[in-house]
Amino acid sequence: MSPSLADGRAAALAQLVGDRPVAVPRGITSVCSAHPLVIEAALRRGVIEDAAVLIEATCNQVNQEGGYTGMTPSGFRRFVEEIAEQVGFDGRRLIFGGDHLGPNPWRTLEAEAALERAEAMVAAYVEAGFGKLHLDTSMGCAGEPAALDDATTARRAARLAVVAEATAGRLGLAPPVYIVGTEVPPPGGAHESLAHLAVTSPIAAQRTHAVHREAFAAAGLDPAFERVIGLVVQPGVEFGSTEVAIYRPERAAALSAALDHLPGLVFEAHSTDYQPAAALGGLVDDGFAILKVGPGLTFALREALYGLDAIAAVLEAGSVSGSVQATMEVLMLENPAHWRSHYAGSDAAQRLQRHFSYSDRIRYYWPLPEAARAVDRLFARLGEDAIPEVLISQYLARLYPDVVTGQLAARPRDLCLAAIGKALDPYAWAVSARA
Repeated sequence: MSPSLADGRAAALAQLVGDRPVAVPRGITSVCSAHPLVIEAALRRGVIEDAAVLIEATCNQVNQEGGYTGMTPSGFRRFVEEIAEQVGFDGRRLIFGGDHLGPNPWRTLEAEAALERAEAMVAAYVEAGFGKLHLDTSMGCAGEPAALDDATTARRAARLAVVAEATAGRLGLAPPVYIVGTEVPPPGGAHESLAHLAVTSPIAAQRTHAVHREAFAAAGLDPAFERVIGLVVQPGVEFGSTEVAIYRPERAAALSAALDHLPGLVFEAHSTDYQPAAALGGLVDDGFAILKVGPGLTFALREALYGLDAIAAVLEAGSVSGSVQATMEVLMLENPAHWRSHYAGSDAAQRLQRHFSYSDRIRYYWPLPEAARAVDRLFARLGEDAIPEVLISQYLARLYPDVVTGQLAARPRDLCLAAIGKALDPYAWAVSARA
């Protein structure tokens, strides 16, 4: 890693953490989830590591109309802050981010109508005190191509930045920092095969920066552009329903070197879910200092819940009445909108993907009251007595070493939090000050 790359990363991350009482990290994990157990696990780790925690809400999860979680940006912030208070996490160390902020939730509308809704969303995020905004206007709206050209994307991003700056100024809030980019992976993972996944070229990355600088300048936003701290690019990492593309540093070497010509910036890597620790560490070493993860965390939670489901069935001599998995199957079949266009194949293949896909479209259903009640029933069935170690070994093998050594209580909620923590472990190692 060149000195200029390291200096640029430090400058960008210093803007991100602002005046929070933490040292500037060498990289940071962006937790993109609205599940309370995922948020709790991330904040508990922040307490232990004495570190800032970046929590991001996506445009589909949280917006001024409620999103699929039913939460507005201000509601989401209160939700996270309440969890932080419960676990003893210093709220001054919380960084709130908005992910994929743009017309995506309304892309079936004409462009002007969708952008007006996106403007209202951006204003709501700023009003709620979100300090990091990823502006994503790369997708076409009704009657437009699926992916837009760089100039159109940049103009629309600048339009949203105008709203963000005006809102912060009107309310006397600190202005946000921005992430921009035109080669933006789709929220929640790829929809097609990863066989031909292409790494962003250095020329494309530099062009992205230049076209956004011009668009911001044309909108009178030169000071705001100084707060663009990162670009979303494709370093060659992605996940689909049944496969994961692992980071290969040699493929992204030229892209990484492009940061030498982009002072004060880092790259933001989306879809880093399921990458092994060495790959995540390589990304950070190569300047991809913001690592986005979301579905991988709820995937780990689902694994734990289904493992506990199986344990309950053993303890109850095979009863599966009211199981979490059976409940989720009913909910997904009753409302297939969140998975139908993502999962292909036979009925059997689709059923497998509904529950076990890397894309983890099941995460859209956890906020439903029926799902929450099913989890509560599972925890009640298992009770507060320690689960036998032999069943932990059988159904939750990743957690067995911590249980058998007494580091982890073999109780349902603790096991779920620990499973999420295991998924966060590689990120903590990757962004740490490693020798």
